[in-house]
Amino acid sequence: MATLRPTWRLLTWLATALDRPIEVVGPETARRNIRKNTGSFKPIFGPPAVMARVSDEQLANVPVRRYEPPGARPGVIVYFHGGGWVVGDVTSHELPCRSLAAQTQRTVVSVDYRLAPEHPFPAAIDDARAVTSQLAREQRVVVAGDSAGGHLAAVLARAPDLPLAGQLLIYPVTDCSKESGSYARFGAGYFLTSATMRYFIETFLPDAATRAHPDASPLLATLHQGPPAYVLLAECDVLHDEGLAYAEKLRAAGTDVTLDEVKGVIHGFFSMQGMGETKAATARVSQWLRRVFDA
Repeated sequence: MATLRPTWRLLTWLATALDRPIEVVGPETARRNIRKNTGSFKPIFGPPAVMARVSDEQLANVPVRRYEPPGARPGVIVYFHGGGWVVGDVTSHELPCRSLAAQTQRTVVSVDYRLAPEHPFPAAIDDARAVTSQLAREQRVVVAGDSAGGHLAAVLARAPDLPLAGQLLIYPVTDCSKESGSYARFGAGYFLTSATMRYFIETFLPDAATRAHPDASPLLATLHQGPPAYVLLAECDVLHDEGLAYAEKLRAAGTDVTLDEVKGVIHGFFSMQGMGETKAATARVSQWLRRVFDA
């Protein structure tokens, strides 16, 4: 049985004590809480990496935030934030985007896609596709995202009309049609609970019949050889098993897959850029991204 490292156990306890779950308070309160907490607990989230320029823009009629590091090299990372397709935005995920931009010396474009319940499936996918399509016409693009954002990246990486250089999937949602074994193993007491994940799926996909659609559950899709993939997983995570299954299915289809499971950490750890395990994982991911862009 996987065991949380003591620091991550303490962080999980703090998160549970500070905020009630979204399925209790609803999306508006949860969004306010995230905005309120963004920038707090600096030792956990770390200082923001210095950028040459940060700008809020519109691409393909979708709001984005562009991070340009000093000495930016050719290539763009298109980043889709996590939050169950219901919460989160470009501000809540600013720190990992800055870190990736700084360590890869590539511009990161973070997509502020539409959220459910106001905009259920497939609105987030449509926004993600529109931005990525525009950028991919001009330069080499890697799609990246965590959790629900990892789902969006996985869906786009399957698209035959998008010439992508790579896909970075950070504890992605890959199967909305059923629950894997990690829902039971890590369903409570590990930050993201199985109850919250069910709420996210029901909110994003209110019509249960759509949950087995390949764009809702890429694990159920017929996969072909795709762009190189880096799949970063948290060991103690409700989404662990479906992320692992997707990595294995990508590899079986002929895709070059780097699988990186971080032991003893929770879902959401990649946002906590001040933590040692996260710094190490970000360095590994960035090294892979540099190789992909330089290939």
